[in-house]
Amino acid sequence: MIEAVKLAITIVLLLAGSFFLIAGSLGIVRFPDTYSRMHAAGKCDTLGLSLMLAGFVIYQGLDLVSIKLILIILFVFFTGPVAVNAIIRAAINSGHKMWTVEGWKEWKKETVKKR
Repeated sequence: MIEAVKLAITIVLLLAGSFFLIAGSLGIVRFPDTYSRMHAAGKCDTLGLSLMLAGFVIYQGLDLVSIKLILIILFVFFTGPVAVNAIIRAAINSGHKMWTVEGWKEWKKETVKKR
């Protein structure tokens, strides 16, 4: 009985993770500009990978391998959004245009005036 519940939870987590990874991949292909593509990649890939690794942890049980998987989940959870933020800042600094409802707009960094 316990094995069936463990297997069901594992399957649900793996399917949910697969869904988010596929949705993130489609977002990278379908969205018009760098900023929305990176949003799709950052959110969906972090969540999808975390869900899939959590499914592997449930399936494996508590041992050294599952502790390593939990550490990988924590690493991805903290470094994924930071990497996406760095890429978006690089896109802003290099002058990539942003798609809005009115059309393409250039993102300008506001300069701070010194007194």
